[in-house]
Amino acid sequence: MRQILFDSIGKLDLLVWVLVILFFCGSALLFGGNLQYSFIGAGGVILEMLLIGMAIELIIECLKNTKGIGTLTGFITNGPEALCLIVGLAVGDIIFAASTPLGSNFMNPILLFVAALVCGQVAATAKTRAGYTLTTVLGTAAFAGSFFFMKPQQYLYWVVGAVTFSSIMFFLRPDENHSEEEEDHHINPKLWLLPAIILLTVTGYFLDGVVTFAATHSHAPKGVIGFLVLATLTSWPEFKSCLALLNRNKHLAAILNITVSNITNIWLAAAGVATYLVLR
Repeated sequence: MRQILFDSIGKLDLLVWVLVILFFCGSALLFGGNLQYSFIGAGGVILEMLLIGMAIELIIECLKNTKGIGTLTGFITNGPEALCLIVGLAVGDIIFAASTPLGSNFMNPILLFVAALVCGQVAATAKTRAGYTLTTVLGTAAFAGSFFFMKPQQYLYWVVGAVTFSSIMFFLRPDENHSEEEEDHHINPKLWLLPAIILLTVTGYFLDGVVTFAATHSHAPKGVIGFLVLATLTSWPEFKSCLALLNRNKHLAAILNITVSNITNIWLAAAGVATYLVLR
């Protein structure tokens, strides 16, 4: 367990933590925010990122001998988006409900590239099922973006088109090669898998609120917060998954983690929109 914690913290994490503190506290100084609350908010963001990284390491350690690990992590890392969708539907705000899963579809592929760059595996990752990856990423991003230009009377057509495309891409996903030589587990998978998934889901759900708290008290520019901070940090589970998988030379698994995550985001949003249409 201690080794898992150490594995979840790397030089990149430490660098990002420093940048988080500098960003929020620097914004507070520049734009007249509350420095003390900004520092507390930055600390909360760092704690969330640490817990997410640890949860991801636990999940991948538990599943490392499982065939289809990329697909599984793609589903699991969407737990926070699912919770945000439910909250949005509960208050009757379909735009808010759908924005979290759909917004992640733009940042996920960017973070896959960053993870490959950090691991020095850009070429190997780019060569792995490039046609499928580009089709899925661009298609799911297009459907995600088009939703926000739809009128309510067009939602049903969007649901049908988005679900059809994403389902086709899911069933066309490539099979992951499974090594016959199994690795020894450092922890008991049966004991730790469920708690790790719960930890990831809960911490991921609260990440948006913690970042918003820090942003509010730092008076950081809303445009910068929305794109660079919220979009990046709320996709942190997918990013950590890609890092962990690429460090294990599982290129296809890392790609499927992102493509399946994007597909799942479409399904979540479509389910939310369908529920909204039935209940309104």
